[in-house]
Amino acid sequence: MKQYDASFHAFIQGIILIGFALLMLWLTISGNIIYYIAPKMMPFVYFALVTFFLLGTIQIFRSTRKEHDHEHGASCSCGHDHKIPGPPFVKLAIYSVFILPVLLGFVLPDRSLDSSAAQNRGMTLGSGNSPAVSAASPPSDQAEESGEPSRAEAYLEDPDAYMEELEEGSQDDGENTDELDEHYTIEDFYDQEGFDQYYVELAERLEHEDVITVTEENYLDIMTVMDVHLEKFIGKEIEMIGFAYREPDFDDNQLVAARFSMTCCTADAGVYGTLIDSDEAKDIEEDTWIHAYGTIEAGEYNGYRLPVISNAELTEVDEPDSPYVYPSFR
Repeated sequence: MKQYDASFHAFIQGIILIGFALLMLWLTISGNIIYYIAPKMMPFVYFALVTFFLLGTIQIFRSTRKEHDHEHGASCSCGHDHKIPGPPFVKLAIYSVFILPVLLGFVLPDRSLDSSAAQNRGMTLGSGNSPAVSAASPPSDQAEESGEPSRAEAYLEDPDAYMEELEEGSQDDGENTDELDEHYTIEDFYDQEGFDQYYVELAERLEHEDVITVTEENYLDIMTVMDVHLEKFIGKEIEMIGFAYREPDFDDNQLVAARFSMTCCTADAGVYGTLIDSDEAKDIEEDTWIHAYGTIEAGEYNGYRLPVISNAELTEVDEPDSPYVYPSFR
């Protein structure tokens, strides 16, 4: 019966660990790590890179040791069986789960998310702080039929009155206050007073700008302030960069300059965009990166009021070095 070669398996495991370390090192040096990880997560990448390299080196060193306990196939005296169970094809399948990602990571091209991902995940027009402005989520039929505002709309119109009504309703019905606690938790998280004050101050600063320039650093902040204080920006000029995206129900003169926002990695990436109205839109292919320059107007989509860049001049540009935008957590 063929004996289990623990040294060989320790060597393979060490190579796999070093392979992951080299992949992370390559992505970091090439700069392509930005397609997968937000900048704030880089310390964890560095930690994993060093840890994988050290553990891989230790495993390879262990594989060079003379194995005396062939019966158990282990290089330690812990008394446990360290063998990988099953026939050779099972072992090959197990190692393939780890080897294939490393090989594919080196072979496949690195690229940013595009409109196909936006279609699957749904796009949010503006910052998402306005009630239900997702292009993939039209207003609910129930709310339209009743003629009553949604709970999100009621909260945004008068937060204090909404909270008082919610509290009174819970007390009158003798119901559990879990729903009320949930709203307070969200409010506490955003620190409502400081959250609002920041965007009031930002709106006042932007009012004095001749042209509002949207960058990777201020993208989500400007999307939010335009949602919350739209009236202050109507008629002002704005310029921004994004990739062209269209919903199936868009007119020929409509498109969205979209950007993916990433909090930690591509798994949580969401797409945000600004609706553009321009005669040049029909000549722009989807996923083309564009520079848009136009005037902010109040528009409507799916029954919701939102900012629109009208009479926009569209120019094709190269994909920026940083295709994603990131929350500022102010």
